[in-house]
Amino acid sequence: MQSVKSRRFKFYSVLAAALGLSLMFAVPASADVKPGDMITAQNAPKVKDLVAPGVYYKVVTGMSMKIVPTSRVDWPPPYRDATEKYSSQVRLSPDGRSLDNYVAGQPFPFLDTNDPNVASKIIWNNVFRPLQTDDYDLRYFSCENLRTGLNHRYNVLDEIDVGHYAGYNEVGRTEVQPMPIDPDFKVTNRYWLFALYPIMSPSNMRGAGFIRYRYENPTKPDDIWSWNVGARRVRRLNEGLMSDAVTGGGLPGEGGGNIVIFDPDHYSGFNAKVEEYNYKLLGQKSMLGVVHAINSPEVTCPTDGGGSACPENWEMREMYIVQASPRFHHNNSQALHSKTVLYIDSEVWFPLYEDEYDLQGQLWQNHIYWLTYRDRPVPDARVAIYPFKRSLVVGAAATDVQTGMAAMCYLPSRHTPERECWYINMGAVDKTFFTTDSMVKAAP
Repeated sequence: MQSVKSRRFKFYSVLAAALGLSLMFAVPASADVKPGDMITAQNAPKVKDLVAPGVYYKVVTGMSMKIVPTSRVDWPPPYRDATEKYSSQVRLSPDGRSLDNYVAGQPFPFLDTNDPNVASKIIWNNVFRPLQTDDYDLRYFSCENLRTGLNHRYNVLDEIDVGHYAGYNEVGRTEVQPMPIDPDFKVTNRYWLFALYPIMSPSNMRGAGFIRYRYENPTKPDDIWSWNVGARRVRRLNEGLMSDAVTGGGLPGEGGGNIVIFDPDHYSGFNAKVEEYNYKLLGQKSMLGVVHAINSPEVTCPTDGGGSACPENWEMREMYIVQASPRFHHNNSQALHSKTVLYIDSEVWFPLYEDEYDLQGQLWQNHIYWLTYRDRPVPDARVAIYPFKRSLVVGAAATDVQTGMAAMCYLPSRHTPERECWYINMGAVDKTFFTTDSMVKAAP
């Protein structure tokens, strides 16, 4: 019988080989782009085939890129160990949509692009990715609503400031007890809990927020509640409202203002309920992305009206390109987009950018995420110091390419009263934080 040590060495060797494939892409796919280059609107065609159409729009309209050499991103050791221990038992359901026997780690570490279900497996890897396996609390982040364009004047139309962006996972836990599954999961069937509250500005939204629960049951829609500051009551929201950008107040029922915040199905990348979409693998490609951002907080791009973070370090990354199309006969019948194309990094397992298309098939919205890889969110952290390097998001932008309106979010905010901000897998929040009572009590 093979020893545990021998099996572990074999698993790590195969896994390291699979993850190391991305290093083959250290040489740019285009001879016109090399480390040290600065890409601007003037030479944007050099990267047209190395980014999504929506990202190319951002470059043409002023977002600059500094090209740097490719560097590897390793998984946190506890996540890697959980993948070794549990991945062999994970299966897709007979219809290829839902997940069976998942405990922790990556569900499908070894992928075959000829597998008819490979796109669904890639999406499940994105769901249970190594970034935040147990809990997280981002304290103080902000989003600016503005019009973007080449050399456009920086003019913030509205700004939203939020106290907490937090989550708690009931399955897949690798670093904080209870592990690997919270006993509450057997009672509630919740995969995860999410909360965004309290909104601190603008004044007409002060105190607002919302809470969302995701369930393992493939037919059970998310439970979502918001705190309506005008009516001073908790309101239950339809899951279909989560699939598109919210305008005119930031949260349904709040009213007023011109705030544009990320649609919740695109918080932290693609965040929709997996079973409500159909998936198709469009291909694998070496493309540019940001996974080693140098700024935290992120910087405001001076050449596109503040609609992005630039200049930042962009490097060649191996990505899976997956198309997600709503199953309109399910709960996403209110979705205003026909499809979303995801560009998922094969090491980080996070979509570095996404393009959404309207019902006429025209490019509509682009999302870009700026990630970094470090053992603390800011250099002078004293509390949020991780035992190893981990990936975290430091900036995100959503742009309506049809109107030029954009929301640029800073994670953390540039004017946060607390510098450290990102508390990941530190037990910073527990399940009591994700209740309507806690949300209401936090409102001024």
